[in-house]
Amino acid sequence: MQRPSFTLPAVAKRIAFSLTYVLVAVMAAATFIEKPLGHAALADHVYGAWWFAVLWAALAVSALLFFLSRRRPLHSVVLHLSFVVILLGALTTSLTATRGQLHLRVGQSARSFQLDGPGAPRYAALPATVELTDFDVVRHAGTQAPADYVSHLTVRYADGRAERAAVSMNKVYRCGPARLYQMSYDADGRGSYLQVGVDRWGRPLTYAGYALLLVGLVWMLLAPRGKFRTLLRHPLLRRGLPGLALLLTGTATTLAAPTLPAGEAERFGRLLVVYGDRVCPVQTLARDFTAKLHGGPRYAGYSAEQVLLGWLFWDSEWSHEPFVRVKSAELRRALQLPAYAAFSDFFSPTAGYRLAPYVEAYWQGRRDALTKAAADLDDRLQLLVGLRQGLTLRMFPLTDADGILHWYAPTESLPATADTLHRAFVGRVFNELYASALSGDHGRTDRLLAAIDTFQQRGGGASLPTPRALRAERTYNALQLPVWLSRTNLTLGLLSLGALVVALVRRRGLPHGRAVHRTGVALQAAGFAALTFYLALRMEVSGRIPLGNGYETMLALAWLTLLFALLLVRRLRLLMPFGFLLSGFFLLVSSLSQMNPQITPLVPVLSSPLLSVHVSLVMAAYALLAFTFLTAVTALTLVAARGGTRALGVADQTEALRRVSQLFLLPGLAFLGAGIFVGAVWADQSWGRYWGWDPKEVWALISFLIYAVAAHDGSLRPLRRPVVYHAYMILAFLSVVMTYWGVNYFLGGLHSYA
Repeated sequence: MQRPSFTLPAVAKRIAFSLTYVLVAVMAAATFIEKPLGHAALADHVYGAWWFAVLWAALAVSALLFFLSRRRPLHSVVLHLSFVVILLGALTTSLTATRGQLHLRVGQSARSFQLDGPGAPRYAALPATVELTDFDVVRHAGTQAPADYVSHLTVRYADGRAERAAVSMNKVYRCGPARLYQMSYDADGRGSYLQVGVDRWGRPLTYAGYALLLVGLVWMLLAPRGKFRTLLRHPLLRRGLPGLALLLTGTATTLAAPTLPAGEAERFGRLLVVYGDRVCPVQTLARDFTAKLHGGPRYAGYSAEQVLLGWLFWDSEWSHEPFVRVKSAELRRALQLPAYAAFSDFFSPTAGYRLAPYVEAYWQGRRDALTKAAADLDDRLQLLVGLRQGLTLRMFPLTDADGILHWYAPTESLPATADTLHRAFVGRVFNELYASALSGDHGRTDRLLAAIDTFQQRGGGASLPTPRALRAERTYNALQLPVWLSRTNLTLGLLSLGALVVALVRRRGLPHGRAVHRTGVALQAAGFAALTFYLALRMEVSGRIPLGNGYETMLALAWLTLLFALLLVRRLRLLMPFGFLLSGFFLLVSSLSQMNPQITPLVPVLSSPLLSVHVSLVMAAYALLAFTFLTAVTALTLVAARGGTRALGVADQTEALRRVSQLFLLPGLAFLGAGIFVGAVWADQSWGRYWGWDPKEVWALISFLIYAVAAHDGSLRPLRRPVVYHAYMILAFLSVVMTYWGVNYFLGGLHSYA
C-alpha cells in the first residue's frame, strides 16, 4: 500500500482542495442564512469578515505553493495566475476604495458625497462641482414602461473647465478618479441619486485579472498540448464507445356561454392594445388572459379572442362557466372547489370574497402553501376584474397637452386635448360593438372594427409596431412550440436512451441501427430549425435578443443543447439521445406555470449589450455541464445493469464516457468562467461594483469551484476512477440546479428576475 506523502507540495495540495470545499460550504450556508437575516448582516459577519478573507488568502497561498512545485504549461500558468491577480484586486479594493451616494435636486450642486457605512454620516470630496440640471425618465413609446433614467449634469472643475454630462443606466460618467452611476430618483422626478465610486488601484488590478482569466480560458481550449486538445485525440474517443457505434449507426366540446363568431373575434384580435408595457395585438392579450386563468390557449372550443370577447360583452353568463383553474389542491379543499371553478364560486352572499382572508394573511406575513396559492389565484382573478371595469383594453392612442402619447381604455379619463368627436368615439364604440354582436349585424361589426383600426393607425404614431413585427407576433402566438416540442423531444430522448443502455448492456446493436440513427438526427435537426424560427420570431417581436428572463433562458438552453448535439453527433453519437432529453427537459420547464412567457420590455438596468453576452456564455456553460450529468447517469446505469465494473467491457465503456464527459467539462468550465467575468464587468457598469455577493453570484462561483476540482483529476487520484468521477459529476450538477432554479425561486436577490 502506498504511504501518504508529507512533502510540502502534497500538503499544500491537500490544504488547497480542502479549503476549496470549506469555502463552498461557507458560501452555500451564507446564501440560506441571508434570506432571514438580510444581506447587510452577511456582508458584515461573513463576506466582509477578516476570517473569510483569511480563508481566501490561505487558499491562494496553498494553491500557489502546490502549483509552483512542478513545471506547468504556459496557458495553465496564465489561467491560475489570473485568480491570484483577481483576489489581489479585490483585497486592494476593500482596503483603498471609497464608495458613497450623491443626492441632488434639479438646480442643486455639490462638491462632496456621503460615504457608505454605518454610524454618523461621513463625506468625501468630489474632484469637481457637480450640478443636476435636469432629470428624465425616458419611456417606451406609448406606454409608461421606463426605458432609461437620465441625469443631466453640469460639471465644473477647479481649473475653470465646465462640461455637460449625462449619466444613465449602464452609462457611467468619469469625473477624474471618481465614477458616477445612475442609481435611483425622487418620486416627483425632480431629484436623482448617483452612486460614486473611487477605486484608483483595485479596479485596474481586478480588470487585469479578468483579462488574464479570459486569455487563460481560451488558451486552455486551444493549446495543442493542452488537456482539451489531448482529449480530442484520445484513442478511446477516436475508435468510439464499444457497442455504442453499433446501436447508433447499424375531442369535441359543447359550446356554452355566448361570444362573437370566430371570424369577427379574429379580426378584433388584430387590433392593437397596450399590454405588458408595450403595444401589441389584442390576440396576445387574449392568449395570455386565457392561459393564465384557464391554463391553456382555448376554452370549450373557443379561441382566446372569443373567450376575451365573451367575458367583455357577456360577463354575467361567463361568470358561471367552470373557467378558472384552481391549481392548489389545498386551496380547493379549503374552499370546496373543483379543479376548474366559475368566477361566481369565489363569492358568497354571507362571506363576500372568499379568497380575502387568505390573501390578507399572505400580505400580513403568513407565507405558507395555502396563502401563497390564494395570493396567486387572486392575482389572476384581477385580470377578470380589470376587464370587467374596462381598464384592460387600452386601445385608443391620444396625445396630451404636453405632447406625450398615451393609450387609453374606454373607461379612463381622456386628456383635455381630445376633441368632442374622439371622446364620443372612444366612449361609444364598445357599446356599438355589443349592440351589433347581439343583433348579429356582422357588416356593422366589421365597420366598427375597421374604424377602431383607423383610429389607432392615425393616432399611434411612433408607438405602433411595424407590420413585420405584427406578422411575426401573430405567427408566434399560433405556434405554441415549447409545449409540443418538449413532449416530442422527451419521448424520442427516452426511447433512444433506453436503446443506448440496452445496446451497451448486450454489447451489440439494434436492427437497422444506422437508419434509426439517421432518422433521429434528422428529427433533431428539424426540432432545432423549428426552435430557431420560434426564437427569431420572439426576437423580431421584442426587438432584442431573447435572453431577458427565466422563460427565455430556458428556450436558449434548449436551443444550445440541440446545437451542441448536432455539431458533435458525428464524432460522439451518444449525443443524439442526450440532445433530445436535455432540450425536452428545458422546454418542459419553460412551459411550467412558474415561467412567464409574456414578452415585455427589459428594465433599464438590463438594457445592455453585456447582458446578452453574459447570459449566452452562462447558458452555454449550463448546457455543456448538463451533458456531463447525462453522461454520468448513463455510465452509472450501465454499471448497475451489468452488475459492476468488473463485467466484460464495462471498465472501457465507463472510462470512455469519462473522457466524453471531460470534453464537455472543460469548455463548460471555460464558458462559465467567462460568463462570470462578463457579468462582473456588466455589474461594474451598472452598479459601480463588480462583485456584490448576491446569492446567484455566490452560487455561480460555487459551481465554478466545484467543476474546477473535477478538471484537476490529474492531481486528484480518486477522480481518475470512472465510477467516482461520474458520481461526482452527478452531485456537481446539483450546484447548477441550485444556481439557476434554487436562487430564482427560493433565495431571491438582485438576479431573481432572471
